[in-house]
Amino acid sequence: MDFVAGCIGGAAGVLVGHPFDTVKVRLQVQSVDKPLYRGTFHCFQSIIRQESVFGLYKGIGSPMMGLTFINAIVFGVQGNTMRLLGHDTPTNQFLAGAAAGAIQCVICCPMELAKTRMQMQGTGEKKSSRKMYKSSLDCLARIYNREGVWGVNRGMVTTLIRETPGFGVYFLAYDVLTRSLGCEPDDRYMIPKLLFAGGMAGIASWLSTYPVDVIKSRLQADGVGGVNQYSSIADCVRQSVQREGYMVFTRGLTSTLLRAFPVNAATFATVTLVLLYARGVEEGPNDCEPAQPSHHPQIQQQAQPSSL
Repeated sequence: MDFVAGCIGGAAGVLVGHPFDTVKVRLQVQSVDKPLYRGTFHCFQSIIRQESVFGLYKGIGSPMMGLTFINAIVFGVQGNTMRLLGHDTPTNQFLAGAAAGAIQCVICCPMELAKTRMQMQGTGEKKSSRKMYKSSLDCLARIYNREGVWGVNRGMVTTLIRETPGFGVYFLAYDVLTRSLGCEPDDRYMIPKLLFAGGMAGIASWLSTYPVDVIKSRLQADGVGGVNQYSSIADCVRQSVQREGYMVFTRGLTSTLLRAFPVNAATFATVTLVLLYARGVEEGPNDCEPAQPSHHPQIQQQAQPSSL
């Protein structure tokens, strides 16, 4: 039931956060010479006006499809790593989260590649006259036929660099916040505290690795028009800094932070409600008590989002 709750919660998070992710990607990869968008809110308005509301949900099929596998990997690896480490400490939470983040990249990288390509398709067009990809699966199939396994895993190194510390920081921040805020069984504000902790942990995680995400998005979007601009990670960093300065690493940060809190809140609320319904109200809150040093809060552990 924990796995099912995690999947449902993750799906809720994707539905809430995908429009913000589309805006983030558009801002990260737009041309500095001919920018289409002046900022986060202008990007939102432009997409809705030019492509309709559905334009904000381009590429959502990919994260939805990868959701089950990513949740299974993250929850399984994090839980087993914590058991192997033996003690529920903030350091072990970071290590377990980092391990989970690294391993789930096998699914996350191709999923985000397809998502990015779909989000960039038909930019500024309500009805695209030339659709290169029919769906996320078609996108991955075409990339594989053209570039092989390496093409499908474009951006894997940057994904690893982002996800490994990113998930570590998320689990660490969430653990520290829930311990600091307290989560007693008779606390009437237990759920709001958990939601707040999850949202803030998501923000902390994104802030810790955001520059890497900018480079990852640019590498994965590179070649959409048939021309590859970057030859490597270092070349992408060099060209980006030369043309746009170091502020390039904050491109799309506003929409990302706006997305981070509600996504984690939606994921957490959904997972918590599903678990409480499945296990009973009395058992659910008891699992959440942080005072037990040898056991990480069950709801806390199971409610991690599939993608930060």
